[in-house]
Amino acid sequence: MHAFRIRVPASAIDAVGHVNNREYIAWMQDAATSHSAAAGWPEQRYFETGATWIVRSHFVEYLRPAFDGDELTVHTWVHAMGAIGSPRRYLFLRDADGERVARAETVWVFIDVATGRPRRIPAEIRDAFPIVDDAAVAAALGAGYEE
Repeated sequence: MHAFRIRVPASAIDAVGHVNNREYIAWMQDAATSHSAAAGWPEQRYFETGATWIVRSHFVEYLRPAFDGDELTVHTWVHAMGAIGSPRRYLFLRDADGERVARAETVWVFIDVATGRPRRIPAEIRDAFPIVDDAAVAAALGAGYEE
């Protein structure tokens, strides 16, 4: 599991006065990229192997609004790993009160950069990202993905 910190900037606020939903998608990508780099797989390393990850789908459930100046921690983890794809989960917690702000999942597909076609995920990448189940998340954070 990986923690990625955000201080909500004024530019992320929409006309309703809370964080615009598109910001969460950007933060999910930033958290995933940060986790990958921390695990020894920065973006450049993928390209050196001729492969990278692309998004197949996003799911986001907005649980509570976040506001300008809020400090959030995005907890992210690899939930499973198939032959060519992997769902990654995210739990957005507000630092001040521990409230769950959003939960999300992205399905990532590993592709060959030259062809754009799916490619099997090599063992060295699998080994870098241990699978974390939701019970372990709840135990570690005191807040679960499924609550």
